[in-house]
Amino acid sequence: MVEGSSKRKRPNILVTGTPGTGKTTLSTALAESIQFRHINVGDLVKDKNLHDGWDDELDCFILNEDLVCDELEDVMEEGGNIVDHHGCDFFPERWFDCVVVLQTDNTVLYDRLSHRGYNETKLSNNVECEIFQVILEEAKESYPEDRVVALKSDTIEDMSRNITTLTDWVSNWHSAS
Repeated sequence: MVEGSSKRKRPNILVTGTPGTGKTTLSTALAESIQFRHINVGDLVKDKNLHDGWDDELDCFILNEDLVCDELEDVMEEGGNIVDHHGCDFFPERWFDCVVVLQTDNTVLYDRLSHRGYNETKLSNNVECEIFQVILEEAKESYPEDRVVALKSDTIEDMSRNITTLTDWVSNWHSAS
C-alpha cells in the first residue's frame, strides 16, 4: 500500500470484491473505527437514481458510471472516504490511495450468497468471478500495483485482522503535499 498520492489530508480507500465477500461489513466497521465517511455505491445509486434502469436477469440496477463519478467528485477530493463497491475499473485512479480487494473461499461465498437469496444465475456468476479472481485482476489493471492489496475475508477473525491492518495503514499514511 502506497503512501499518500495527493494533497488530501486524509486518504481515500476503495473496498472492492465479489458480492458476499464482506465489503459493506468491513467498510462500516472501518469507517466507524477511523471516523471516515462510508459510501456504499449500491445504496448511492438507489438513493440518487444514478442508474439506467433495472436488469431483470441479474436482479439489480444498471449503474450509470458517469453519474456516479459526477456525484462523488467533490467528496472524493476532500479525502477521508471509504468507498464500497463490487466494481473498481470506472473510478478515476487519482481518487484512491488504497484499493482493498476482499477475497472469500468459494464454499463460504456460495453459502453467503445462497443465504441472501441470489438466483442460480447470479449465484453462479459471482462464484465464478471469485474463482477466476476477476475483481483482483480488474484492480491490478486499473490502479498502480502498490495501491492494491488482497485481503482474506472468510471469518470474523479475518475481518478483525483486516480492520487492524487498514487502521494501521491510515495512521501511517502521509499526504504527498
